[in-house]
Amino acid sequence: MTAQPMLVAERLGVSFGGIRAVDDVSFTVQRGEIFTIVGPNGAGKTTIFNLISRIYDATSGRLLFDGEDITTTPPHRIAGLGIARTFQNIELFEHASVLQNLLVGRHVHKRSNLLSELLFLPSVRQAELTHRLRAEEVIDLLDLQHYRDQLVANLPYGVRKVVELGRALCTQPKLLLLDEPASGLNVEETQDMAFWIEDIKRELGITIIMVEHDMGLVSQVSDRVLALADGRVLAQGSASEVQQDPAVVRAYLGSDEHA
Repeated sequence: MTAQPMLVAERLGVSFGGIRAVDDVSFTVQRGEIFTIVGPNGAGKTTIFNLISRIYDATSGRLLFDGEDITTTPPHRIAGLGIARTFQNIELFEHASVLQNLLVGRHVHKRSNLLSELLFLPSVRQAELTHRLRAEEVIDLLDLQHYRDQLVANLPYGVRKVVELGRALCTQPKLLLLDEPASGLNVEETQDMAFWIEDIKRELGITIIMVEHDMGLVSQVSDRVLALADGRVLAQGSASEVQQDPAVVRAYLGSDEHA
């Protein structure tokens, strides 16, 4: 019996002002894999993330997550279902510490009410301890111990990227959407990011969909790759298969010739 996929996109489409940003895109993401979406600027990669996150409504097609149709699910329910995301532009609370930003990611697991919090009941104390433990586990995983109590505003860009990744992990997702995790990172930081992505898959068992331009990172960590151009699917397969596909070469280089 074939295992149920983590995510299924069936003939997704979305238009903005008459422009077809995503056009008849279908793909399946299996549990425990790293699935990467690549393509030139404007190909529709981040738009697909916005459809999965429910920031955008699909014009056509549907999305199934863990067997549930989420095509019209309200955006505020997505994190609770087990989908977390990072962004191209880092979205953190700059005047809060690293630990405080990570604890924000635990909000989705909050079960207490105002009265129980005011009375600081034993259940609230236990929940706070659990949230802190989960955040500390993420700090250890991503080697953020040195930055735990520092304000995000004082951190280098590369560390901020890791903190945003950590906040997403604190939600304990089933599916993690990484939107250009290597953007703005130097070679050493990109290599560290590759190790962490592989650890997240291997140690935490989290399924990952990644949008990325760095083909070195894509080749290193991806199980399968989907290539887009002008909102349409060009090719699917391993990183090497996709990179050698003539349609992909034309989209990137405007030629069938390989360098």
